[in-house]
Amino acid sequence: MAAAPGESPDTRRARIEALRREERRHERRRKIIYASAAGVILAGVVAGGIWAVTSASDNAPKAAVTIAGVQTFGTLGRTHVQTPVSYPQTPPVGGDHNPLWLNCNGNVYTKPVPNENAVHSLEHGAVWITYNNKAGPADVAALAAKVEGKPYSFMSPYPTEAGTITLTAWSTQLVVDSASDPRVDAFLTQYVQGPQTPEPGAPCTGGLTP
Repeated sequence: MAAAPGESPDTRRARIEALRREERRHERRRKIIYASAAGVILAGVVAGGIWAVTSASDNAPKAAVTIAGVQTFGTLGRTHVQTPVSYPQTPPVGGDHNPLWLNCNGNVYTKPVPNENAVHSLEHGAVWITYNNKAGPADVAALAAKVEGKPYSFMSPYPTEAGTITLTAWSTQLVVDSASDPRVDAFLTQYVQGPQTPEPGAPCTGGLTP
């Protein structure tokens, strides 16, 4: 660096040192900016990775649990018919059925419903809760509270069923004595749109409301 006209050696050295200090200060500032930017990028990558893992976990199929007393009935017919069907189970768990499903969007029916339409709702992944006159008013009210507002579920009285309360999904059934039985909630959790569903995502509205 050339000396300014009339500049003494000491003044020149001082000026050079000042310029070097300024340069070092700029260099430190650049490193801080680069480090901060890298930190933001890394945080974004980590956050994205956590979100991806969490999202994948949330969307992963839930592992089936064993619910004591649940019966399964294998592969059943799924033909649409316009005539009454004689079902081997009471209430029926599946089989041929009416082309129109029963509305099952948290519907609480106070009178018996047609088997053939209810079975179609089971095909769509609904759980059907039924009860006979052995279920007291408190049980019926508790069951209604579990069903109301819960998509892919519905309930109705079924006077001829053997058990007090029956929970039915496609080809799957559980009988309990009380609405407070913890298996009621477990069954709803596992079988509403569960792995047994022949037509997952098919509608539970726009059908029959008797």
